[in-house]
Amino acid sequence: MRVVIDTNVIVSAYLGGALETILRAFKAARFQLVVSQAIADEYLSVLARPKFKIDQDALDDFAALLVSHAEFVSPEETIHAVSADPTDNKFLEAAVAGNVIYVVSGDSHLLQLKTFRGIAIIPAREFIARLD
Repeated sequence: MRVVIDTNVIVSAYLGGALETILRAFKAARFQLVVSQAIADEYLSVLARPKFKIDQDALDDFAALLVSHAEFVSPEETIHAVSADPTDNKFLEAAVAGNVIYVVSGDSHLLQLKTFRGIAIIPAREFIARLD
């Protein structure tokens, strides 16, 4: 199953708790994570914020995991579906370019869409249920 995952879900999964299941499933190749360079850069810059207290070795490990396990796509279309927060459009751009079935997010702007061009936009807990 091919998916794009919003940064807020990656951060929550990385910090532990119930969403850590998503990170474990990614490492076990239970789904194909599709990212653009812009998404990977955002993952790493957000995880590096001092408030999360993630050390550089852990960040380097996550970067290596992305390089080895994620599929990088180069979106050719600029999408303007989320006007309230235009930075969220990069997830839809990668989803379209990567021909995914889900965008997994905790962001209300994306979740309000419910679907985009046949791609389901679902919360993390629903994605975990679909992994089982």
